Amino acid sequence: MSSFFSTAVAFLVVLGALIIVHEWGHFIVARLCGVKVLRFSVGFGKPLLSRKFGRDKTEWALGAFPLGGYVKMLDEREDEVAPEELHRAFNRQSIAKRSAIVVAGPAANFLLAILVYWGIFWTGSEELMAFVGAPPAGSPAAVAGLVNGEQVRAVGGVKVETWQDFGWLVLQGAANQDSVELEVINEKNEIAFRRLPLAAVREQGWQGDGIARLGLTLYRKNLRPFLHKIMEGGVAEQAGLRVGDQILAVDNVPVMAVSEVVAKIRESADRSLVMTIRRGKTEFAINLKPEISGEQDEKIGRIGVGIAEGGEVVRSVVRYDFLAAGAKAWRETREKSVFTLVMMGKMLTGEVSWRNLSGPVTIADYAGRSARMGLDHYLRFLALVSISLGVLNLLPIPILDGGHLLYHVAEVIKRSPLSERVMELGQQIGMAILLVLMAFAFFNDINRLFSG
Repeated sequence: MSSFFSTAVAFLVVLGALIIVHEWGHFIVARLCGVKVLRFSVGFGKPLLSRKFGRDKTEWALGAFPLGGYVKMLDEREDEVAPEELHRAFNRQSIAKRSAIVVAGPAANFLLAILVYWGIFWTGSEELMAFVGAPPAGSPAAVAGLVNGEQVRAVGGVKVETWQDFGWLVLQGAANQDSVELEVINEKNEIAFRRLPLAAVREQGWQGDGIARLGLTLYRKNLRPFLHKIMEGGVAEQAGLRVGDQILAVDNVPVMAVSEVVAKIRESADRSLVMTIRRGKTEFAINLKPEISGEQDEKIGRIGVGIAEGGEVVRSVVRYDFLAAGAKAWRETREKSVFTLVMMGKMLTGEVSWRNLSGPVTIADYAGRSARMGLDHYLRFLALVSISLGVLNLLPIPILDGGHLLYHVAEVIKRSPLSERVMELGQQIGMAILLVLMAFAFFNDINRLFSG
């Protein structure tokens, strides 16, 4: 219950902050352009709370349905406007002013992301360093020749320090390249170059963890996978294995990563295997006969355990000076915005599966997880969702901000405002598109819940 409560609170804080910032952008620029704002609402539907104050008696409201918000401005197309206030109506403004008001919402989301990243980079945070672990045999990382303990210094010529930067640049490269060059330093402090194949990231429409699919894992000092869970009645429990046991080798072959252990167990569906175990200061070998799971043509072995990575990862506090932090924050926001747009485009062409579309349930889950990981992770999540919201709202779909900009472009070309009938039809089409997208997102959320 406490986990559910913390997740709900984390989600509502993110959602509320992003809605307020987005609508505040519209509100501020509308006021600067001389447009009268009638209502500022967080949430849709009947107001649960509302209060009017300020020179224009703007109504500040909290709606019953919190998945969004809006700023209602004085507009002749919606209400009667007194002659003395016609100059303050939205529809009476120039196209430049109306476009500025529309763009201000997404721009506020991008600005929020920049400020959040700026603060994180300037104050500093403890980061995982870009040291790679032993890649599974046959994986793209193994094909590239990456070796346990190597430090990645650059991806495609771009300098990296942290594991997060490394992973991000690899994913960016996978969007339009078949491979990327990595500059690494091995344990002998020698510089080497590796050519990492990237096609595996695009397999199955970008579903799952693309970095893991490439065989890229964090390097861990004194690495030894260990058992963190023993299933009741399973093969491991019957054999006497315990939580905390370290796995040194499988069939006399040393193992350094969880993926290696899992692969060997899965491949042993029709035979016994020997595990070398360390328990405290004692080492011993144990014979196991995995249970058979899966279909007839794809049998896999299971022993009823949960295996976790052991050892210590390499961490360091990364901090930038004020100006460098600002420049990096700008790059981070720009690159993630472009990447989001590229992925949306690939979703339309079928290169990226629609199963990657996430709804409020998945977003809430990530909000809760990031909050439990610490303020730094939570703020990064907030910035990322803010970027996504900004990009989404700029799509040329009627009912979104980008749709209004599309109307303005048409007005410039036509040299007169669009008819109410055309705009009404556009709103209906836009609403239909949004409902379809929401249906996909909710379906994916439910599917993830039941598939674990």
